[in-house]
Amino acid sequence: MRVINIMFDTLKRNYLNAYEKSDVHTPNFDRLAEKTVQFNNFFAGSLPCMPARRDLHTGRYNFLHRGWGPIEPFDDSTPEILRQNGIYTHLVTDHKHYWRDGGATYHPRYSTYELIRGQEGDSWKARVTKNYHIDAYHKMDEEGKQRKVTSVNQDFVNRSYMPTEKEHTMARTFEAGFDFLENNVTEDQWFLQIESFDPHEPFFVPEKYLNMYGLTQDDFDGWLIYSHDDFSAEKSALVKKFYQALMIMCDAYLGKVIDFMDEHHMWEDTMLIVNTDHGLLLGEHEWWGKNIMPIYNEVAHLPFFIWYPQLEKSGEEVNQLAQTIDIPATILDFFDIELPENMKGKPLRKIIEDGEDIHEAGLFGVFGGILNITDAEYVYMRAPVPGQEHQLNEYTLMPTRINRRFMASELDDMSLTDAFTFTKGVNVLKVPMKSPIGKEFQRFGHKLFHYQSDPKQEQPILNAMIEWSMIQKMKQLMMDNEAPESLYRYYGLDQLHSVEDVRQEQQRNIKVEHIELDGITLLNQQLKEAYLSVYRSLENQKTREQFREDLSQKANEPVTKEDISSWIKQHIEVKKQAFLLYQLEVVMRVD
Repeated sequence: MRVINIMFDTLKRNYLNAYEKSDVHTPNFDRLAEKTVQFNNFFAGSLPCMPARRDLHTGRYNFLHRGWGPIEPFDDSTPEILRQNGIYTHLVTDHKHYWRDGGATYHPRYSTYELIRGQEGDSWKARVTKNYHIDAYHKMDEEGKQRKVTSVNQDFVNRSYMPTEKEHTMARTFEAGFDFLENNVTEDQWFLQIESFDPHEPFFVPEKYLNMYGLTQDDFDGWLIYSHDDFSAEKSALVKKFYQALMIMCDAYLGKVIDFMDEHHMWEDTMLIVNTDHGLLLGEHEWWGKNIMPIYNEVAHLPFFIWYPQLEKSGEEVNQLAQTIDIPATILDFFDIELPENMKGKPLRKIIEDGEDIHEAGLFGVFGGILNITDAEYVYMRAPVPGQEHQLNEYTLMPTRINRRFMASELDDMSLTDAFTFTKGVNVLKVPMKSPIGKEFQRFGHKLFHYQSDPKQEQPILNAMIEWSMIQKMKQLMMDNEAPESLYRYYGLDQLHSVEDVRQEQQRNIKVEHIELDGITLLNQQLKEAYLSVYRSLENQKTREQFREDLSQKANEPVTKEDISSWIKQHIEVKKQAFLLYQLEVVMRVD
């Protein structure tokens, strides 16, 4: 009994022929689909990278209680459970977040692990002076730009040590995986996780694959700014081709694993899982990236393939709903190990063998962002509500962020709580969130999509009965997963007790109400947030006062987006306009 789990980061479902007609040539993913069971309604849980990996270890949602962070002292980690039950576990990965503050306790849960250095600005090769020119971030503020530029510059240093495909991080990651396979192909009772950060950006691609599109790495540095940028058709096509070239490389290395399993007759007793943590928007919905917009299907609806040797089902598709949290349950079940009491995921065997539904619905989301639910027919997105930002708290005993510790100021108002059973009787820190996460997502409002007839989510529907049904399912899943009571208030769910409540909320949200602020009449709540965003970004108090004073002079009519844009163009020097105008555009996006 062995398991190979190949995980690609940011693998887009709509670029795979197995799922949708695509012009990306991925013959080995086609082979994979022919050999395995393909899940058509597989969704993410917690996003993005390390939150998804906590789901993969624990089989429960991370994002209801905490943002990006390590495995907690009270967590049940599937690789560790396997190890404790005599299963050898090995991780090979180039995912740099494992060895940063926010991921530091994941890889030690395996029996052994091999960390491949050099991805995405990994602090790998040392060079004191880095003079690379980067023009992709001219629309960011100076502080944000400097943080990003540091990572990008380090990435360019790292690339200089990877001149050929052999040195590329993906190649070295799979090479380490094959080293394990070659040395242990005759052994039993092991779990191997081959985890590639690609095709996540930056799109650093060996020339062999770029040449298929007539490109070289000099055509694009591979770094993608998360934005709603109005890329030219030429720039848009270029970015997509770089991603596609990287997918072709992923396909090539996947094929090597399939070949190895063929040559060594491993299909008889070895489970193969191929999955991803999330997708990415490459121009769909006029967005680029993830995290700063609603979690559309291109990000949350994932490709998933599994070969279950005892069941011997291949070339089949299933339509039952499944999620990332089901992967650890499936692996433990495969090794006949009892699932932890706190694990919420379910073994996929029930779907593959019996066609049984294991979930009525599933939650997914980013901590503090839009809360989402799907039942495989509808997708409902619930935004944080204005005035309840203070209801958001993090619950942790590992106070670290993606690449730093919590600052002392973030812990000023912390307290201890014993509110959750999954902490196994241990009190945890309750840390009020001081950053305005909720305000960044409130403008999107609540959205309901009929997934079956509108998979691209282009036509939100207004139906109080269906929305109320999805809200009831959402509340039930939140209760089942011990969501904090304050989270119901954060999303305004505590005010909804009937379909009539939903109807009234819909009417309030449709009604346009002018807002008074600083002596200015603003068209609506959205304009208020746009005004405040630009106001805070102006470089000094004198300019801020002029901004406020000039807008307050508008008589009889409320201030509009065009008024703010016009003021920026008239009063701000040209080189600083791009950032402010971009901020205005982003805040005004509601879809």
